[in-house]
Amino acid sequence: MVNRRIGAAAALLFSGALASVGAQQNPPTPPQQLRVAIDTQQTARPVSPYEYGMFIEHIGALIYRSLWSEMLDDRKFYFPIKPEEPQAAAPAQGGPFRNMQLRKWHPIGPAEAVVMDKEHPFVGEQSPRIELDASSPHGIRQSGFTLVKGRKYTGHIWLRATLGAKMKIALVWGEGANDRQVVAVPPPSNIYKEASFNFVAGADTEAGAFEITGTGTGSFHVGAVSLMPADNVDGFRPEVIAQLKQLHSGFWRLPGGNFISDFNWYHSVGPRDKRPPNFDYAWNAMQTNDVGMDELMTFCKLIGVEPYITVNAGFGDAHSAAEEVEYMNGAATTHMGTARVRNGHPEPYHVRFWNVGNEPYGQWQLGRTDLKYYLMKHNEFAKAMREVDPSITLLASGSMPEEAILEGVAADWHIPFDQAGICSDADWTCGFLKHDWGNFDGITEHWYTRAGTHWDRERAEKGIKVGRLEAGLVPDDETNLDWVRRPSDRVRLKAEEWQEYEKQFPEMKTKQIFMSNDEYAYTGGQTDLKLALAYAMVLNEMLRETDFLRMTAFTMGVSTLDFNQTAATLNTNGLLFKLYGELLGSGSIPVALTGNSPQSVPTQHMIGDLPRTSAGSPTYPLDMFAALSADRKFLTLAVVNATDFEQRLDLSVNGLRLSGNAKLWRMTGKTLDAANKVGQPPQVEVKESAVSGAPSTLAVAPISVEIFRFPVGQ
Repeated sequence: MVNRRIGAAAALLFSGALASVGAQQNPPTPPQQLRVAIDTQQTARPVSPYEYGMFIEHIGALIYRSLWSEMLDDRKFYFPIKPEEPQAAAPAQGGPFRNMQLRKWHPIGPAEAVVMDKEHPFVGEQSPRIELDASSPHGIRQSGFTLVKGRKYTGHIWLRATLGAKMKIALVWGEGANDRQVVAVPPPSNIYKEASFNFVAGADTEAGAFEITGTGTGSFHVGAVSLMPADNVDGFRPEVIAQLKQLHSGFWRLPGGNFISDFNWYHSVGPRDKRPPNFDYAWNAMQTNDVGMDELMTFCKLIGVEPYITVNAGFGDAHSAAEEVEYMNGAATTHMGTARVRNGHPEPYHVRFWNVGNEPYGQWQLGRTDLKYYLMKHNEFAKAMREVDPSITLLASGSMPEEAILEGVAADWHIPFDQAGICSDADWTCGFLKHDWGNFDGITEHWYTRAGTHWDRERAEKGIKVGRLEAGLVPDDETNLDWVRRPSDRVRLKAEEWQEYEKQFPEMKTKQIFMSNDEYAYTGGQTDLKLALAYAMVLNEMLRETDFLRMTAFTMGVSTLDFNQTAATLNTNGLLFKLYGELLGSGSIPVALTGNSPQSVPTQHMIGDLPRTSAGSPTYPLDMFAALSADRKFLTLAVVNATDFEQRLDLSVNGLRLSGNAKLWRMTGKTLDAANKVGQPPQVEVKESAVSGAPSTLAVAPISVEIFRFPVGQ
């Protein structure tokens, strides 16, 4: 076993190339012949099952648009029902967060016939009452969803009505009188009763509608209504589940995120129709409260990953967090375990990983506090949660100095940048290490790098921010190669800071305190081959740090997909995670890799967004990572080439003998902006091919991620 940055000392094999590193300027000049050496006798901690984790939270309709099968928005009538107003066409949006605007209900017949009854609502604060007319139908309508010809749809509705009411529901796929299927509702009752229904769409449309109408005398109330494709899997989209199962994620962190700091988990369990809709003040959106804690556990089971739960330490308290642990993990005989059984889930979920709070240091966070108070709060939560289940792995919500600087936290606390270093007042991670020792097993870190920018001290000192978060960023005119490598520098910077903590707190190693980088993303770029190359470098850098970086969670989990209302496919991000998860997955053993071409030297250090030493292997302009398979029968080599040219290298391997023909998996496309979209032929693919023998020279295709797998001789 070797230390972090395996093989760093072995780089002296190429002392002639390294002698001038200190004077090297950006960008470096590659040698005429790139030479790479792999030493399989120098190994690091095996890859954790949790290196390719995912994160998601209830941002607006994100979960409901991507994972959940419900087709009707506001199905519990949080918003008033008003006549439809003409709206300007919304600008086209790409990526997984598109189509977030909620569809609304509108009256059928006179608007005044629809009244929001607040006296005796079915759920939440109001339910619509529709006053009837004997000659014309009155009711409500929602439109704008996709229907597929011949596809079956199922649902249910809660209604109560006066004796003279006659009610119908309809699925509509066109403008004609026959472009609909109408179902009569059973005779009315003066108390809410549930009625089920089924439809089959008669045509394809992107303007499907659902109508609830009545005629006669008196009135009827609608409590809640649901419509889903009949092939849903426990409420989830089957096509999305099938894609996400391919990613080998290990875990998903959920349900938040900023969302968690005002989340009442008690309201998220029990019968879905009776859970009140609520307003999420973190993201300024209504939540129907359908995908709650039990549904999220079902989701994790469906895609074969472990759940990692963040508890509300914003507006929440230690008692509710402890009861949440008991609901998830407690025996059926416990107080909250009994509630879980009553809700239809007799077996405990045995959730292992728990995170206390989300980004409590940030001015954007509900319930934000200063460090001194939050450390006390964390200890209170830890004690209460571990009293319920001592076996849980508990993670503290840390933030290193560079995060405090880039997100403006240091400035918010009036801490000068020069004083915002390791174990300063801005350093939340050090706060836990100093004062909360024994009340956590790992510490979380989040990072987001904004594409096309770099940190500028002068701008930051003036308090200029980009949006509501990042401070002091300015546009950056970068080469494609620099653009691709930029986010991996944040991983390297985290590693350098962690090394400083280990110097000050040596017991971190003996206690095996680890980092969970459980939110990260490269924001502002398109989801294409160029972005996938950047994330490949991020994954390489993370895999070089397995001794302390045991968990990572990509933001958002569904950012691995391109999807619409009826279909989903892996985008370039998803294709990359699938490739690495299959070939460099759990149990892979990192080995030392050195070369004769060091990466560029940063122009600034620690204070800002650059590390002291650049991310990447000493194989510029390539980035490379090598590992033995868990059974040591294969040597795997991942190579990222973000240049427009084929790159050739001489390869030598020490410590074992390669035997037989190798295999190559190549992920590439015709251009950097190649992308994979639903309903279109993929522009980026992974193609497998054979490589004869154990070559000493490799050729790496331009703009590609290539993974070689060499059999190991006995």
